Amino acid sequence: MDLKLRVVSVLLGILVVTLGMVMVGETRVEVEFWHAMGGALGEITAGVVEKFNNSQNEYYVKATHKGSYIETMSAAIAAYRAGEAPHIVQVYEVGTGTMIAAGEAIYPVHELMVDTGVPFDPQVYIAPVKGYYSFADGRMASMPFNSSTAVLWYNKDIFRRLGFDPTQPPKTWPELRDVARKIASSGAAKIGFSCTWLSWTQFEQFAAIHDLPFATKTNGFEGMDAELLLDHPLFLRHVQTLIDMKKEGSFTYGGRDSAPGPLFLSQEAALLMESSALLPRAVREAQFDWGITYMPYYDDFIAEPKNSIIGGASLWVMKRPDATPEHYKAVAEFFRFLSQPENDADWHMATGYVPVTVKGYEVAQARGHYQKNPGADIPILQLMRPGSTPNTRGLRLGNLPSIRVAIYEEVEKALEGAQGAEETIKNIVERGNAILREFEAMYQ
Repeated sequence: MDLKLRVVSVLLGILVVTLGMVMVGETRVEVEFWHAMGGALGEITAGVVEKFNNSQNEYYVKATHKGSYIETMSAAIAAYRAGEAPHIVQVYEVGTGTMIAAGEAIYPVHELMVDTGVPFDPQVYIAPVKGYYSFADGRMASMPFNSSTAVLWYNKDIFRRLGFDPTQPPKTWPELRDVARKIASSGAAKIGFSCTWLSWTQFEQFAAIHDLPFATKTNGFEGMDAELLLDHPLFLRHVQTLIDMKKEGSFTYGGRDSAPGPLFLSQEAALLMESSALLPRAVREAQFDWGITYMPYYDDFIAEPKNSIIGGASLWVMKRPDATPEHYKAVAEFFRFLSQPENDADWHMATGYVPVTVKGYEVAQARGHYQKNPGADIPILQLMRPGSTPNTRGLRLGNLPSIRVAIYEEVEKALEGAQGAEETIKNIVERGNAILREFEAMYQ
């Protein structure tokens, strides 16, 4: 079964409603779950919740789509202040520092599981996934849900047209630049190389893969008084590389966040650095042969690249005045359900997000998913690279979304020729540190 049919079959399997469904009533404890999954992902999320509700007759999860990540997080914070917070809220990864700083507003997962007596083993989760959503001492703060990582997507048809081996995509930045330059100059594609989420792919992921600290205090895990460390020579070199590639026509900046994604699907761009979660759209929309490969690296700086870090979101438990122990038991049982290998594998195979547990990956592997769909395991293998370090655990920086905006603005100036790489890095560090100090003052 090809990937498209598998995604459809898994989706249909998740969405099946049993005839013997027990309706919500006085005997079931209802909890609210606010999320940011729209479109097809929203349908799959609704199906997962439905499956949990049908799997037992004690608890009922009411799922509500609240808009974008920012809108969902803002709505939950406002609701908490009004004493009406949802029991569960989905928060994107860059909101982790803000949620932890919220203190008494949250119910950490490691405490929830102990208090409710629901079996829980934090070691079952893939290390970079677990680490990103944990406190500095390793105890889990939130429950991993939809996790992704950045990978390099490439158009195999264009590779063949130019005589490139489609089974040998570029591994290093010099190789990528050379391929992108040849593609652009030949006219095989309008754009040789582009990227989505520039801050995430070119700074945050870049730092982890090259084993560089993004900030002091173990990237913020050890305290709010962290400072950015982006003034390293390799960051300077990389910004200069992007400037030079823009000038020579091998790199095109396609806009902020996910805006450049359609450039690859429409075949305007032959190479795109993007989230692994693009998979479902690629299956549905791409009218060409495409491939996924590992993120590139500078091989004269690091011989063996380290693991990438995650994107996506996790599930946070919130405190609310009217919540009873049974409400939190319902939340804990829902989390246990999500973490079961079969359910984790179903989610991974239907959505393109990576499995969050090692056994979920093994289930997908046993089903032949990666054999039938070569490359679908690349994001997982990249996350599970051995030799992780404090630099590859992720980021725990307050108001990271604002730091990302500062990076966007400064790099955009550089790509427009308004400033050089050195000034760009200097401005990012100064602006980023000012944002960190504002956050520190607010929560300490």
